[in-house]
Amino acid sequence: MNNMGNTFLKWILTLCMFYAVSGDGCSLILKPSRVVVGFGEPVSVSCEATRPVRVLGWESAISAAHTQQELSVQWKVDSLIDWIEEPICYGVFFTVPRQCEEKLNLVLYKIPDSISIRPVNHTGPMAEGKEYQLLCEVQNIAPVQYLTLRWYRGQTEVYNHSFSDLTSSSPVQVSSILMITPTKADNGAQYRCVAELELGPEGPQPPPTMASEPFNASVYFPPTFLSPEPEIVDLIVGSEITLNCTGIGNPTPVYSWQSSHPMQERMEDQAVLTSSSLLPGTYTCTASNTLEKKSKQFVVKANTKGV
Repeated sequence: MNNMGNTFLKWILTLCMFYAVSGDGCSLILKPSRVVVGFGEPVSVSCEATRPVRVLGWESAISAAHTQQELSVQWKVDSLIDWIEEPICYGVFFTVPRQCEEKLNLVLYKIPDSISIRPVNHTGPMAEGKEYQLLCEVQNIAPVQYLTLRWYRGQTEVYNHSFSDLTSSSPVQVSSILMITPTKADNGAQYRCVAELELGPEGPQPPPTMASEPFNASVYFPPTFLSPEPEIVDLIVGSEITLNCTGIGNPTPVYSWQSSHPMQERMEDQAVLTSSSLLPGTYTCTASNTLEKKSKQFVVKANTKGV
């Protein structure tokens, strides 16, 4: 009897493979119908028949199960690590349609092993006004079709890249490129790349994410004075006057002064000159770095009011 019973069951399962129907005409209900599972996590799904059934079971590579007595059967895995697993619940009924099946919508996901940013074909500081590429690389993430890579400058999202056109269910390596043309405002800016798996309402909320270490942009740009226009300064005998030649640049500017009068203080490396002994005349400050030199003039005039 046992051999006859096993032979009969195998015959029934073979019929299911070739003649099963699915969809609205199938009397099987999966609870839940869509499952999102993290790599290595447990999972359990119930398959229920809505009418009397001869055989009810799960076709699965790692956890097959069947029953000939109950109206429900469970597919259960303690630790899901099979990327190609596609569980199918099947039923063989006493009345037509006699065979049907429902495939479980199963999403097995994994956050990346790592995510990183680096410049492409470049090392060291960037030059203002030149175009560069930043590459974000993501190692071993799945499933890639649910992945969005988000680029941030500081806290502002500047670009995002989705991979919905890819279909791999197992972990893959992907990358994204951000084109930038830096200005001096980008010097010191931080760029980050964030991998986000948007797995739908059945998945974890908020969606799983992993961020790269920040890429700190260093941008070389020529000196720029905070106030570049020539300045006229009134000289009052016995009072201090200040000549402010402060500028910004990267590398940091160095300063030198020139005048038609002998300089009484060492001013070669000072951006701000404060003195009570300057004579009337024109003073020229030069700010320079490895990129360029910029000059600014101060005209010191004797104040003759009240004389």
